Amino acid sequence: MDSKNYHEDLSHIRSMMERSSRFISLSGLSGVVAGLAALIGAGYVYVVFQREGINYFDGNRNIFSPALVRELVIIGTLILFVAVLSGYFFTANKSKKKGLKIWDATTKRLLFTFCVPLITGGLVCLALLYHHFFVLVAPATLIFYGLALVNAERYTLTDVKYLGYCQIALGLLSIFFLGWGLLFWAFGFGVLHIVYGLIMHKKYK
Repeated sequence: MDSKNYHEDLSHIRSMMERSSRFISLSGLSGVVAGLAALIGAGYVYVVFQREGINYFDGNRNIFSPALVRELVIIGTLILFVAVLSGYFFTANKSKKKGLKIWDATTKRLLFTFCVPLITGGLVCLALLYHHFFVLVAPATLIFYGLALVNAERYTLTDVKYLGYCQIALGLLSIFFLGWGLLFWAFGFGVLHIVYGLIMHKKYK
């Protein structure tokens, strides 16, 4: 009986330490919603390219008009907004059910470690757009997003790093197939997010 209580106490202590050092309320459903938004966005971008007479998949260094660049930035911003909003909604709901705080010191550390490579990548992408290296934007977003996930893993679910590794690998691979960057982007931010989200939802439900 004493041995059983001892193991239960150890388990409880480990659980408390895990909660205090890691943000464990991330919801898999937010990944699914983000993935769907990315797929819809990628499909719309392809339609926009067709409308403008741009064959994105020929690998050429196309010159986009300022109006088209603004439209693409707006589309990307909307996708990001949907992903962040869904992430906050599902995570806040999960935290509430578990009786955990959504905003604490661990959350701040998580956001900081996640945002440093993400913001760096965003600035790199702006530079690529400025110099008209549009074909490199998709690989760059995948690589820096993957680095952000791997960097943030220490403060959240360990499984996040595996998604990060996949994003980095896709980004590096897409550099060798520049004409297909949109497909790599759709697979990374769309399909992988959906698969990861469903797995995490089932595992941590």
